[in-house]
Amino acid sequence: MRLDRYMALCLGHPLHGYYMVREAFGEEGDFITAPEISQVFGELIGIWCVAAWQAMGAPASFNLVELGPGRGTLMADIGRTAKVAPGFLESAKVHLVETSPRLREIQKQAIKTGATWHDTLATVPEGPMVLVANEFFDAIPIRQFERRDGHWRERCVGLAGEALTIGLTDSEAVAGQEAPGKDGDVIEFASLRSDIAGEIGARLARHPGAALIIDYGHLLSAPGDTLQAVRKHKHVPVTERPGECDLTSHVDFEALAKALRQGGAVPWPGLTQRTFLMAMGLEPRTAVLAARADKGMAGMLKRAMGRLADESQMGNLFKVLTATSPGLATPYPFGSP
Repeated sequence: MRLDRYMALCLGHPLHGYYMVREAFGEEGDFITAPEISQVFGELIGIWCVAAWQAMGAPASFNLVELGPGRGTLMADIGRTAKVAPGFLESAKVHLVETSPRLREIQKQAIKTGATWHDTLATVPEGPMVLVANEFFDAIPIRQFERRDGHWRERCVGLAGEALTIGLTDSEAVAGQEAPGKDGDVIEFASLRSDIAGEIGARLARHPGAALIIDYGHLLSAPGDTLQAVRKHKHVPVTERPGECDLTSHVDFEALAKALRQGGAVPWPGLTQRTFLMAMGLEPRTAVLAARADKGMAGMLKRAMGRLADESQMGNLFKVLTATSPGLATPYPFGSP
């Protein structure tokens, strides 16, 4: 079985898929996302969304879209923060792309304002758009190819006795044969990621808007095996307990930018999460909240800031990419394309 098929079943099977049945997020789950670490993260994303809407000319009606909203914390924080911007919430039509019925119910509890749920971006109405995708693309299934004896072979999941294992196909893999490499190299392809990014780009080409993508990965394409499984905050073998572990891989931001550009949008040079959050005001906002809190809470806020921005934690591992409609001004804090 191809790796992308294995990932799709493990994560999205209607009855046994990880996101369909397990408590994935938070201390009691298997991992914690940035919005769960600190409210400041969502507040800064909310400020960015307001600025993007204003750069579009503050349209009286626009789609505020989130891909993979998790527990709904990020969108709730965006909405709470955006209350200070006259007209933003009144103009926003919230659309959440989420395939898990279980997570949809959790999101409905977090997001008090009206929202519409979708299985795919394709059913979100056309129109001006501000889109956010935080830790969405890392869970999109990938294919892997390994260089052996001068040829690329596709990695697949099979059986070794009674146990699942990862092996190589006997025939040369067509998808990777044009890529250079030396024996032992591993390359990853995520065509569905590119398809989704291309659709985002096409929407931005048709209507005014901006997209913000945050995930862990690399700004430039590079070989390497980045597929990982996480269970109860610990790394485990990829083939262990199918459907009970979170399966993800590093996002190739160069490939995403290429797909966005091919769709018709303007991608801007990516940043580390540290650079982005610091430029957006992570330190002063944390300081304000800490000054109002008791000693214990103040310490938690400062530790959360470190987790989000320290180079040894999420600060460098996570990257931030934005794309806008052609003709829009450079979005802060990004540089020229």
